[in-house]
Amino acid sequence: MLYSKTTPEEKRRIFRDRLATGELLRFPGAFNPLSARLIEQKGFDGVYISGAVLSADLGLPDIGLTTLTEVAGRAKQIARMTELPALVDADTGFGEPMNVARTIQELEDAGLAGMHIEDQVNPKRCGHLDGKQVVDESTALKRIRSAADARRDDNFLIMARTDIRAVDGLDAAIDRAKKLVDAGADAIFPEAMRDLSEFEAVRNAVDVPILANMTEFGKSELFTSAQLADVGINIVIWPVSLLRTAMGAAGRALDTLNDEGSLSSKLDEMQHRADLYELVDYEGYNQFDTSVFNFTVAR
Repeated sequence: MLYSKTTPEEKRRIFRDRLATGELLRFPGAFNPLSARLIEQKGFDGVYISGAVLSADLGLPDIGLTTLTEVAGRAKQIARMTELPALVDADTGFGEPMNVARTIQELEDAGLAGMHIEDQVNPKRCGHLDGKQVVDESTALKRIRSAADARRDDNFLIMARTDIRAVDGLDAAIDRAKKLVDAGADAIFPEAMRDLSEFEAVRNAVDVPILANMTEFGKSELFTSAQLADVGINIVIWPVSLLRTAMGAAGRALDTLNDEGSLSSKLDEMQHRADLYELVDYEGYNQFDTSVFNFTVAR
């Protein structure tokens, strides 16, 4: 009932322990708090909170228009609804190194298990679009050092995302990944890898967990969890998949309303009322409310 029973500190500890096993952890992207609870119900390992999804939820493109306040607030709403650890996309850190430091502490306070920060310039763009630009090495490393220095909970995961593969090639991505780890990154997110061999090359180059982004319609092939596990990937995200699926279904429903005047033909595609009530734990709230209503005061 209400929010997660597991504290953020405990979620972070459990998450770190799971990462240390070397197994592949699956983190679908939640587009709202309710979808985070569904991800947990379906047996996944964690929840991912995408910057692109948060932007889209506000009707904005993914070009760095969201603020730290917006991201931390929405991420808190999502993270507290599930017992699973939640990772959030912190874009470029929302400013200079001191802003990055504040970002880390705000996200810790919001109950996240970790975040990733990228090496793009501002205004940034979606990692699978052409025309990206990355910052120089010094700036990229300062962002990570600032994050590591500001962290108060050692189990809060600081992940460095590098977009340099699309700009300067795989060798540059491997070189930057190594230096980001030396600067204090706990994990590496190599964006827009072209094939499994590129993921494997990054995996072999650094001795920290690696994340693979399996976003649809992007630069990377959509590899299966088994394929990614075979090359040593530790976390896989599907950042926008649930939002895309939900919006596709919503669009088709609106077309049906225009064409047929009702949604009778779509009932089989909808989440049933009973399933929704189970997901939000109506029964738990009902029992709680009854016990409060029937209490007696000792005299």
